[in-house]
Amino acid sequence: MQTLYLIRHTTPDIAPGICYGQLDLDVADSFAEEASDVLRWLPPLQLVITSPLLRTRRLAEYVAQAQHCELHSDARLMEKHFGAWEGKAWNDIARSEIDTWAADVMGYAPDGGESAQQVMQRVQTFLHDLARLPQQHIALVSHGGSIRTMLAVMAGVSLVDTLNWQMDYGAVIGVRRCREN
Repeated sequence: MQTLYLIRHTTPDIAPGICYGQLDLDVADSFAEEASDVLRWLPPLQLVITSPLLRTRRLAEYVAQAQHCELHSDARLMEKHFGAWEGKAWNDIARSEIDTWAADVMGYAPDGGESAQQVMQRVQTFLHDLARLPQQHIALVSHGGSIRTMLAVMAGVSLVDTLNWQMDYGAVIGVRRCREN
């Protein structure tokens, strides 16, 4: 059995109301305090795996150093790629595009981006590979969308059902998971 600690990155350094998925952002000035809070929720770990984006990597490096454990990066933990929407204010994205996305949350991909179904597929592959690792106490430092996707896969629920789940920056969610056969 593995115990996973799904950790959302700390507050990113970006103005509110901006669309960012794979936009590579640094962390806000509150990082040290938020990262310290994350550590308080964690037991001894054997491994930390992070999305390669800077806002997750900074926290993962902090946790791995404090815990004296291995650190790996895996692009399958990255947030959804919003393509042409990346870096734009949500209010500046055409209403027709937002409506098209809302009508097909799983299948629609913004121009140059990826769909939620594509995110689901890469996360499923990651979780399958993760089950083969010998480590039992693993932290996954990732993003709100990727974490919701992992939880949906593990719980066997629709990703759409997880969209309203509150997940603050620096949130830590513990999950016990039986290994796949």
